[in-house]
Amino acid sequence: MKQLDRLGTGIGWRPEIAAAVERLPGLDWVEVVAENVCPGHLPDSIGRLRERGVTVVPHGVSLGLGGAERPDARRLADLAGRVEALGAPLVSEHIAFVRAGGALTASPGLEAGHLLPVPRTRDALDVLCENVRIAQDSLPVPLALENIAALISWPGEEMTEGRFLAELVERTGVRLLIDVANLHTNHVNRGEDPVKALDELPVEAIAYVHVAGGLERDGVWHDTHAHPVPRAVLDILAELRSRTDPPGVLLERDDDFPPEEELAAELETIRATVAAPVRRTPAAQARGPRGTGTDVAREADEAPGNGTVPEAATVPEAATVSATATVSAPAPAHESARPAVPPPAVPSPAVPAAPSAPGQGPELPARQRLGLAQAALLSALVAGTPAPEGFDARRLRVQIRALAAKRADVVAKVAPELPEILGAGYRPAYLDYAKSRPMRDGYRRDALDFAEHLLVAGRPEDPVTRRRLTHWWQDRAAPRPPRRATRFVRAARAALVRG
Repeated sequence: MKQLDRLGTGIGWRPEIAAAVERLPGLDWVEVVAENVCPGHLPDSIGRLRERGVTVVPHGVSLGLGGAERPDARRLADLAGRVEALGAPLVSEHIAFVRAGGALTASPGLEAGHLLPVPRTRDALDVLCENVRIAQDSLPVPLALENIAALISWPGEEMTEGRFLAELVERTGVRLLIDVANLHTNHVNRGEDPVKALDELPVEAIAYVHVAGGLERDGVWHDTHAHPVPRAVLDILAELRSRTDPPGVLLERDDDFPPEEELAAELETIRATVAAPVRRTPAAQARGPRGTGTDVAREADEAPGNGTVPEAATVPEAATVSATATVSAPAPAHESARPAVPPPAVPSPAVPAAPSAPGQGPELPARQRLGLAQAALLSALVAGTPAPEGFDARRLRVQIRALAAKRADVVAKVAPELPEILGAGYRPAYLDYAKSRPMRDGYRRDALDFAEHLLVAGRPEDPVTRRRLTHWWQDRAAPRPPRRATRFVRAARAALVRG
């Protein structure tokens, strides 16, 4: 595998901390959420960083390479365009699915609004490998894929995370983005051993590493990206460093941004952890000499009693988990209105797969089986249908609340007028709406659907508030936006009413 250029120490670039990022001492590179930048209108801050020689790497969140459908050609082209606009040496995405349903399962398409775990099965691995090859052929630079944090575990998994990643690399040559904070999250929430995962990884395939903070509440680790990096995550980073010198390490911070000095101090701690003399940790000493991740995976296959995945720890019903990534690119701001739809009916994953079409081999049934399973799970999470057999019902309820809370937060950001119009009633109204109304076409479309849902129900009860919400919805959902004079008159009228 060809050696990648060193990236060094970096931080996730976010608009809220753009000025602070530019002033951070010793910054080598930054990562940007690919869907949040436009190739023709890059933020000025990104331009200044590039002029200084700071590398910029796009980090995608919407491809859904772990889904049953093949990657969307338009999304791949958009991601390639961002790579070229940024002059990036590589691009990263996630091992996750973000949508399900559609033609493959003869059911309504559903959007998760977040990254969801892929079952570690042969079917899922076969589909993922094919999707990765399609993406690699469409992108102008090497692709790196990230392990995600997950709360729920799929029943009947056939591999550990490390073995799943090792086989993915062996079959596709894809690079890895290892998130050590996600390894910690899965250790607390699902009982998975991060040291064992590192043992099984092909560390020579690592392109870079994510480091992030979170907090534990009610026995559940919340991967918030809004808290300081804990000692446990730094210990996993040190474990990884005892095996390899990663080309790059990056601090992720997505919310509740601290003062600039604290960001600089966290980066310095990460640098010190990576630069510390390599020492044999107790876990590494117990391992003894080792080969590549694939070698370890093969040895594990031959070990008696292997192949079982640890049972996930019990989660209190009241616990919630923070979601940290937005996965649906915004729809156009002005769209024709569409009526709200009832929860879709999704086929059970137990439905037998159709036989292969001539000349298509065994891949088609694998996609169908995976598609049915993912559609059933996502329908339970976002559309209120019964939970598929074998999942922990309490964990699913926690995940449902997390997805709804994430949707409410993102809708409030892409349509900030809604919380302003509805006030304290925005969040409870939206969470009630989200219980049985899946997101259909991105967050902007979701904001319009939510407003329409309230108006059809005769809400809000206050006539002035309802009129303001009606005008907001009409301005964005009509076939054409209203003329400037109309918008001005409405704004003036609303100001007079409020006065």
